[in-house]
Amino acid sequence: MATTSDRIEWRVSPERVPYDAALAEMEARADAVRAGEAQELVWLLEHPPVYTAGTSADPAELLDPRFPVHRTGRGGRYTYHGPGQRIGYVVMDLRERQRDVRNYVHALEGWVIAALGELNIEAFRAPGRIGIWTLDRGQEAKIGAIGVRIRQWVTLHGFAVNLDPDLTHFTGIVPCGIAEYPVTSAAALGLDISSARLDSALLATFLPFLDNLGEIGLERPNRKV
Repeated sequence: MATTSDRIEWRVSPERVPYDAALAEMEARADAVRAGEAQELVWLLEHPPVYTAGTSADPAELLDPRFPVHRTGRGGRYTYHGPGQRIGYVVMDLRERQRDVRNYVHALEGWVIAALGELNIEAFRAPGRIGIWTLDRGQEAKIGAIGVRIRQWVTLHGFAVNLDPDLTHFTGIVPCGIAEYPVTSAAALGLDISSARLDSALLATFLPFLDNLGEIGLERPNRKV
């Protein structure tokens, strides 16, 4: 299924996509966007179980490499991707918008928080801690990860939201280098949220995300099935 506008492709992959294949395709797309040969892209998908290492990854935080480990060019430390987690890869051309890395990360966080709000999950930013947070039985817990790379002002990577993953899979790493706080999911909060419902919430909150990047007046992407 793909949703498109004149400039932005909205792609949803129904099958799990191997991490290395997705990374290669995303980087090729970013190169094509940079060259003016392709649309920008929002790609929603799921990976088989994998640990990924960002540019600040500390080898001591890889506690149990029970799944394949991939080094990647995004910022951040170790994270986990796997079934039950919605991944969003965002390839945007910031040359046409604000060339501001902090603003982009802030806007990306705000987009995910707004989408979760549509699904009755009160999520928030936590000062000094990257990612998307919520309260799980009164304790702050991480429900989403943010990891980006910006190369010549074209963005790569994006976000991951925990819907119903096996949370024990996160114990093989120190997630994003933060050991003091747990990881949670929509299911752990007692909510049954499908990837399709999250996708719809992301689409519904997409225009404010674009506005926060400094782009006003783009039409909402038209859904095509």
